Amino acid sequence: MSDALDASPYDALLLLSFGGPEGPDDVVPFLENVTRGRGIPKERLKEVGQHYFLFGGVSPINDQNRALLDALRKDFAAHGLDLPVYWGNRNWAPYLTDTLRDIVRDGHRRVLVLATSAYASYSGCRQYRENLAESLAVLASEGLDVPRVDKLRHYFNHPGFVGPMIDGVLKSLADLPGDVREGAHLAFTTHSIPTAAADTSGRVEDHGDGGAYVEEHLDVARLIADAVREETGIEHPWQLVYQSRSGAPSTPWLEPDICDHLEERQAAGAPAVVMIPIGFVSDHMEVLYDLDTEAEAKAAELGLPVRRSATVGADPRFAAAVRDLVLERAGTETGRPVTPCALGALGASHDLCPVGCCPSRVTKPAAAGADSPYA
Repeated sequence: MSDALDASPYDALLLLSFGGPEGPDDVVPFLENVTRGRGIPKERLKEVGQHYFLFGGVSPINDQNRALLDALRKDFAAHGLDLPVYWGNRNWAPYLTDTLRDIVRDGHRRVLVLATSAYASYSGCRQYRENLAESLAVLASEGLDVPRVDKLRHYFNHPGFVGPMIDGVLKSLADLPGDVREGAHLAFTTHSIPTAAADTSGRVEDHGDGGAYVEEHLDVARLIADAVREETGIEHPWQLVYQSRSGAPSTPWLEPDICDHLEERQAAGAPAVVMIPIGFVSDHMEVLYDLDTEAEAKAAELGLPVRRSATVGADPRFAAAVRDLVLERAGTETGRPVTPCALGALGASHDLCPVGCCPSRVTKPAAAGADSPYA
């Protein structure tokens, strides 16, 4: 599609992310935003926020989004794609509603949305769509013209997302001592979610047995493990594991946890482990704390050599992948021929989230889907 750098009918791209505190005074207000409606006392939020305070009260996610924003703008400009890129967050400044208001006041009416979550799940997809619907409702209440918003498809298996992670694993393996490198175990990590949410992730036909969430992660893990084998000639054992669990202990969540997994691998005789955070776009707080702090401390306690491979972040290949996804969706909308780019067994994900996709416990309007009130 290099000869068709035309994003019409879209006239803006919105980078939509989670947000994070940028100083100690921001931590508790940020966590209040994240947990709004759950009635969690402020003192408990201060306890929860301790891992932010270990890093000066600053989450790296906003700076990482700034880097991605810069990478996207540079890539678009270098390839002649005239599409302004905006940035809004769910839980911290710049807030989504404010950004959408700016988009409208700048005269844009068809907006593509890139969420910093590559996989299907309620928290990784539909909740972003609900936030979009809430913000659009605010704009409508203010008498502003509500823009049409469409979300880019899940990009977990796009080569521009997978390729940088393959390189990260190869680099981490090369960094291990030679006597443990060949037998190193690959632990692919992602955010644990309640098993009930996993089972209902993706399209209705994908529900059950971990749903699309588990299936998509397994597909990516297999792609990376196969690529590592082809590059090194070594078949490294691997497993999909989970991190960052929260919520009531009585609620079943996806397992095993990465720290438990490290104990199991050490007991089974694994000489080393490479932790590969395939579920995360960038090295934000859950990567820095749950892997680089807690999991590495557990590995040190066990005497187990570990390395943590890099996330995709603002890699130029990911920026190019976003450009590819923009042009793909624009072509689909206007009837131009497109060939979706996807690796692995699952193929390209759906453009439009269908009814029943990743449902929430409490039904709320969600934009950018088949059930959107803002079609």
